[in-house]
Formats: sequence, structure tokens, C-alpha cells
Amino acid sequence: MALRIVTADERLSEANQKTTVAIFGPSGVGKTSLARTLPPKETVVIDLEAGMKSLQGWTGDSIPVRTFPDALDIACLIGGVNPAADASGFFSQGHYEHVVATYPDLLTLLSGKRFVFVDSITDLTRQAMAWAKTRPEAFSEKTGKPDTRGAYGLLAREVIGLLKHLQHAPGKTVIFVGILESLTDDMNRTTWQPQMDGGKVGRELPGIVDQVMTLSLFDRDESGWRHNPTSGAERRFVCRSGNSWALPAKDRSGRLEITESPDLGALLSKINLQKKG
Repeated sequence: MALRIVTADERLSEANQKTTVAIFGPSGVGKTSLARTLPPKETVVIDLEAGMKSLQGWTGDSIPVRTFPDALDIACLIGGVNPAADASGFFSQGHYEHVVATYPDLLTLLSGKRFVFVDSITDLTRQAMAWAKTRPEAFSEKTGKPDTRGAYGLLAREVIGLLKHLQHAPGKTVIFVGILESLTDDMNRTTWQPQMDGGKVGRELPGIVDQVMTLSLFDRDESGWRHNPTSGAERRFVCRSGNSWALPAKDRSGRLEITESPDLGALLSKINLQKKG
């Protein structure tokens, strides 16, 4: 690919066409139902966890994915060719030509979508681990016995590669949702972290996406909002790091409040609103 200058107008136009978002929340908080707040004709749900029950009556399209190789194929259709990919590797010209020939109907469907809703990144890493355990890297060269470290290393490389490929998908806003779990240490201190197989994926994800948000339950009190993840009266997005609840969040746009209403369409419009001057 030839090097070229990207003008300020081109950069702003591209930034307003696409955003990558990771949303984590406790089980049952309503992460999948967030797809309802996006325009259905322009949205596709990549369904990795057979969780479409909460979207009954929603008129958007979905693609069920049950294996990690299928997830790689879908990512290739969405993101196109990676010019830096190995000629025989995932997201190469050869891989893209293969999936286009195999899934022409999916290519047509995806080309008309602006929003890709990946449900969920938790299940994506589980599928990746199941696949990684069958690969040669998951077995010791000396003994032939399973090598857990090799499997985890392969999982991390391929999942991070998939996430970065979707990050570069032209004209697409990609939204990953996943489970947020609480951990309590020996000092009875509770921390919150994304639930994923492979710690490296969780550590690198915030650096890949534009926005990280937590969806959880809150109650109103005299000081504002009190986090009540089991029985709170209202769902809220937590959007900025350094929040008083120590929940995962990052706002690269600089346009969001600490908490926002759980409306993805409105939130993305706020993130991508061009500043004057």
C-alpha cells in the first residue's frame, strides 16, 4: 500500500463514520438489549452466545457464530484485507478471497451495515480457547502432551489480531459487549474486571478500542449515583476512567459525562459530534 497524506477533513470524516466500543456489565444487566438502541436496518449482531432471546421483536439482522474459525471469517468479511498479513495467514488476500467466494450473501449483507454488535467478547475468547487447544502450538514438541501456555499464547495472538482487524474496518462502528465480574481478595476488597479467557486480551483491549464503558445498575442518592449492581433501580453507562466506583471505563472522545443513559445511538452521536472552530 502506497503511503499518502490524510487531510484534516478526511480524518474528521473517517472519525465520524466509525468508533470502536467495549461495553462490560454484570450478567443479566441488559447488554444484548442495547442493540435495540441502534438503527435496525444498519445494524448486524454477531451472535456468539445464542443470546438473541432479549432481542425478540427487534427487526435487525444477526449472524450466529459457533466456532472461532467462523469468527475469523466474519471479521475478514467486515474488515477486508490486512496488507501486513502473512500471505497464508488470517486476513490475507487469500483468506479474503476465500471467504468472499464462500459467503457472497454475507458480504452483501455486511456491506450495508454501519454498526457491528459483537455479543459477546467473553464467548469469543471461550471459542478461541477451544480452538487453540486443538492446534499444534497447544502441544509440547518434546512430549506431545498438552501445553496450556502454548494454547493461551495462541489465543491471545489470534483474538488480539481479530480485534485489531475489526478496529480498522472501514466505515464500521464495532461494539463489543462482555461480562463484568467481581473479585474479592483476602482483605475483602472487591474489584471489577472483564470476564475473558486469557489475561493478555483483557489487558490490551482498552488500548485497541476508542471507548470502554461499564453498564450497571445504580440508585439515586443525595450525592448523585450509588452503584448497586444487584438491585439498582436504573441502568447507567459509566464512561470515564477514575470514576468513584473503580469500574472499567475510558473516553477517548472527551465528550462524555461520568455516567450516561443506556442509549447507544444517542451516545455515539454525542461522541462523534464535530466541534466548531
